[in-house]
Amino acid sequence: MVKRDFRSVGGMQVEIVRWPSEEARLADLRSSGRPRLVLVRDGVTPPLTPDVMEDWIRLPASDEDVHARVRVLEDRMRGAEEHRIPEIDESGLLHMEGSWVSLSPVELRLVTALIDRYRAVVSRDSLARAGWPDGIPGRNVLDVHIVRLRRRLAPLGLVIRTVRSRGYLLEEGQSDKAVSPRPVRAVATHLTVEPDPRPSAPPDQTSNPYPSTTVPTGPI
Repeated sequence: MVKRDFRSVGGMQVEIVRWPSEEARLADLRSSGRPRLVLVRDGVTPPLTPDVMEDWIRLPASDEDVHARVRVLEDRMRGAEEHRIPEIDESGLLHMEGSWVSLSPVELRLVTALIDRYRAVVSRDSLARAGWPDGIPGRNVLDVHIVRLRRRLAPLGLVIRTVRSRGYLLEEGQSDKAVSPRPVRAVATHLTVEPDPRPSAPPDQTSNPYPSTTVPTGPI
């Protein structure tokens, strides 16, 4: 029995669709761009399309043949991901998958350096030299521009990752979710007890120095 979902590459599954019984589902998958293998019932005309993310096979078919078609779609998915790279046009607009954003001159130089090593780490020093060839004007200027640039690139599905102690990396994806701050609670090990500068009061001679015992109150 052929399962509905076979494999996933880069987080995207190859969907199995039966034709013509799942015509509406096939239309939805085409709209979303999901890769799919169409199982065509015997005697029915297959739903042909120029989309390379779709393939079909006529039933009855062996599991071996179905898996072979799935592997072909996987290879196409990998190839499409490797060649999907943001581009900068002659007007300085950054394009990605039919969408674009405009960038300031400094942002444009930073993005150009990140695209030159797309999906690889670019050091902070390299980015600083690319953004400000005559010298970076301040210590935290690069950090401020990276924060702004992340907001600019988000609509394109691009994200700048921070690689600790190494630099930054540009790739497709979503920015990490902001972590809500936890309520502050007093922790004894985090408190420093300062000595009281006032002189200590003399001990109360009537107080019980042995709390666990009973002080006699009547005559002995």
